[in-house]
Amino acid sequence: MSSVAALPERLLLGSGPSPVPERVLRALAQPTIGHLDPAFGALMDEVAAGLRTVFGTENRVAIPVSGTGSAGMEAMVANFVRPGDRVVCGVHGLFGERMADELARHGADVVRVEAEWGRALDREALTAAVAAGDTAALFVVHAETSTGVAQPLDGLADACREAGALFLLDCVTSLAGHPLSLDESGVDAAFSGTQKCLNAPPGLAPFTANARALERVDDGRVGSWYFDLSLVLAYWRDADGAGGDAGKPARAYHHTAPINLIYALAEALEIVQEEGLDARWKRHATAHETLRRALAELGFERLAPEGEQLHPLLAVRVPEGVDEAEVRTALLTEDGIEISGGLGPLAGKVWRIGVMGEGARAEAQHRLVVALAKRLGQPSTAALAALADGWR
Repeated sequence: MSSVAALPERLLLGSGPSPVPERVLRALAQPTIGHLDPAFGALMDEVAAGLRTVFGTENRVAIPVSGTGSAGMEAMVANFVRPGDRVVCGVHGLFGERMADELARHGADVVRVEAEWGRALDREALTAAVAAGDTAALFVVHAETSTGVAQPLDGLADACREAGALFLLDCVTSLAGHPLSLDESGVDAAFSGTQKCLNAPPGLAPFTANARALERVDDGRVGSWYFDLSLVLAYWRDADGAGGDAGKPARAYHHTAPINLIYALAEALEIVQEEGLDARWKRHATAHETLRRALAELGFERLAPEGEQLHPLLAVRVPEGVDEAEVRTALLTEDGIEISGGLGPLAGKVWRIGVMGEGARAEAQHRLVVALAKRLGQPSTAALAALADGWR
């Protein structure tokens, strides 16, 4: 018997992956068909339409890149940044650091605008940096998963337009869980991941780009064959030319798509559509605030200040005297609940608790609070009362 049969069940309340609903798992298990099968092509069109909805965009290009969220990051840089380009990069956590690294590896002239981990970036500092030179692009992380901070986007697109720069966004943890409309915010290109608020398995990177961004894509000049949008979009092009020029043949072979993962994503997007984005955003906000109040009764304080909090992820400071690694390990191995520790300068100091999709439900939070109070040797009465009040 394979060891897969012996894998434990976990309640995934860490920084990702998030809980995958049973109906998504059933979709994942459907029979595999060919990646050029017309039936699969029809599903690809449905997925593209669903991604446009959750991204809040009318972009023709909205596809799942074959690879994790980091593949979306690679695709963004490979297609829209050239060696020597001046790129302003916001850094206030691990994922801003990663993009700065990726940009430097690609030969960009990286201008870092930094803030303390746990705080949003100063928008005036970002716009001033964009205006200070011949800027090709501005990149920011909308949802900094390492800190639980949501970055305000107001005014950034205007600064980019004035400078002739692209506005590029990482929305891995905010997509479908925190209010976001790319078109309203003036974002030119963005990437995400399926394993956060979409509650699908990891392995795909939702990606979108507008016509302004696609002007940067030159055939043969993209520094990656696999992520070259001029090639990838020929595969995702529907009969109306949604992935490229109308009139060209649909579905030109590029690579074998992860077919079953796309089944799962299609079902996950259907779940989002059934709930409605506004209702989903409201539920995540309620879940975040409810859990924050419950954990405050156990001595935990949120890292992000009011107004900068990321609804799908609650980062809390671990109280003095608590062995955070020991408690996290016990939660995982004895209670079957996963939460995440801190990263970088926050390692050993914070916990990162997912409030994503099915993890943003009263039942999941009740189970966490009961188990955590037990591990801390504290009564759970006040924390559970806060939960009940918040979900009432």
